[in-house]
Amino acid sequence: MNASHGLEFAQTEVARASLDHCVKCTICETHCPVSAVTPKFTGPKFVGPQAERFRHGESVDHSLDYCSSCGACTLACPQGVNIAELNGQARAVMKADRMPLRDQLISRTTLMGMAMTPVAPVANAALRIKPLRTVVEKVLGIHRDAPMPVANTQTITGWLKKRTKPAKAPARGAVVFFHGCAGGYFEVETSKKSIEVLEHLGYEVLVPKQGCCGLAQQSNGLFDGATQQVLELCDDLRSSGRDLTIISSSGSCTGMLKHEAHEIMGVDDARLADVGTRIRDIMEFLLELHDAGELPTDFAEIPLTAVYHAPCQLKSQGMGQPAMEVLKLIPGVEAVESGATCCGIAGTYGLKKEKYAIAQAVGRPLFDKVREVNPDFAMCDTETCRWQIRKGSGATVEHPIFLVHQAYGLS
Repeated sequence: MNASHGLEFAQTEVARASLDHCVKCTICETHCPVSAVTPKFTGPKFVGPQAERFRHGESVDHSLDYCSSCGACTLACPQGVNIAELNGQARAVMKADRMPLRDQLISRTTLMGMAMTPVAPVANAALRIKPLRTVVEKVLGIHRDAPMPVANTQTITGWLKKRTKPAKAPARGAVVFFHGCAGGYFEVETSKKSIEVLEHLGYEVLVPKQGCCGLAQQSNGLFDGATQQVLELCDDLRSSGRDLTIISSSGSCTGMLKHEAHEIMGVDDARLADVGTRIRDIMEFLLELHDAGELPTDFAEIPLTAVYHAPCQLKSQGMGQPAMEVLKLIPGVEAVESGATCCGIAGTYGLKKEKYAIAQAVGRPLFDKVREVNPDFAMCDTETCRWQIRKGSGATVEHPIFLVHQAYGLS
């Protein structure tokens, strides 16, 4: 790797060292959702451990940029090769000298939320104007039909300031809640319901001022900015206490703190290690409570059969599918596992003009599954995946915490 690109790849030796474990069995190829639908991507084995040996500053194969970073290859590899991580590092070097303006803009998720919230009705209406979307596609390269977030007139911070706090004193102590950018500006209802469930269980929920985790920048190869953001976020989350459990309903952002910042960007910092150890996905946390006999299961019946899709970023955390286990506790709920490797959106991947059709092709089996099981409702843990499934299937798609919230009688 060429040091002139300003990236210290000595910090990612764990991923690089794993490439020699590759035995070219091609199992990763059979699990790749992108190479299955397009010849533009030559596959994770070729652009990963095979090409890594020949890289000098840039990848020998520019099809690398068509890797969606879903991580299915790393999870499938029987030899423990960090294929997706290698690809992410190489792509950052490849793009360092020619970073598209579009990729810089769409990775500024906090700025997007701050800009759209004050003018939410206008912003939402503008995103539905096809001629305007066509101009944006031609100028910036964001596809005219790509799923976009829906702006809210109230942020989660605004809601917290105005709400009436619970009258019941917390009986279980305090936890820290991390809402992420999308949970702060766009998927605000998910954050609200998560906080209310935690308070119903007897916790005092602390929500410190918090910035972006840097995931969107990382996935677009902007490692320097992403590293700064994730470490600043760690400081934010640690400000409420160094011994408290941190809980999030943003599966992708949780994955950044637990896995991607260290394994892909090579961030080796005690603050990240501390936060990564203490943070829990909210469904993971609820399942841990249940396993310890500490989760009330006085759930009301909800007669519902619907698809549940476990997103890639959740799978990469190695926690299984805690949402499926928790949903089994709710009488009447039958959660049907999607069986899909990926929904296709991969953060900002499916927004891009040249990758939109690929993202749709990857997600099509999932969209079809939703229509087959319940065309009106489905569940998924991460925000961009929900936007993709909503747009692709036409169903209402929510975080599983919505059903827990309803089953506790909180809706």
